[in-house]
Amino acid sequence: MNQQSGRSLVEVIGAIAIAGLMTASAVGMYGMIKSNQERNFASATIEQIAQDVKTLMEMQGTYEGVSVTYLIKQGALQSDVPPIGGQGWSVVSSADGQSFSINLVDLTANDCNFLTSNKPQWAAAILVNGFEAGIAENCFETATNQVSFIVE
Repeated sequence: MNQQSGRSLVEVIGAIAIAGLMTASAVGMYGMIKSNQERNFASATIEQIAQDVKTLMEMQGTYEGVSVTYLIKQGALQSDVPPIGGQGWSVVSSADGQSFSINLVDLTANDCNFLTSNKPQWAAAILVNGFEAGIAENCFETATNQVSFIVE
């Protein structure tokens, strides 16, 4: 009787398929973890910007004149790179100078939903595409969302 050792082609293909599924799920999990980490970092950065603006402008008694450029000149920001989203972000004072807003643009729907799911304590309000936050439908499905954190 002739005995052969080894695996059949079906067994090898099955093992390769299982390894492929495990690799694909690991890559997917890595992407999800990386996105969440980036969003958490951006959220912490936005909070730090709000605190820095409050500290920097406290002696003035008004937020008039605050901008990304002003914050860079004062050393509160290192560059004009946005914490998240597109390049057109801004920090601007209200008309009366009693509050300011941190405005992020070109956010994806996932980034928009993440940033607006819970209002941080330091923000007086959040506007999503020009409307008060709180309703998930305010975030568009395209990467054109604008989120504004209003700080008093």
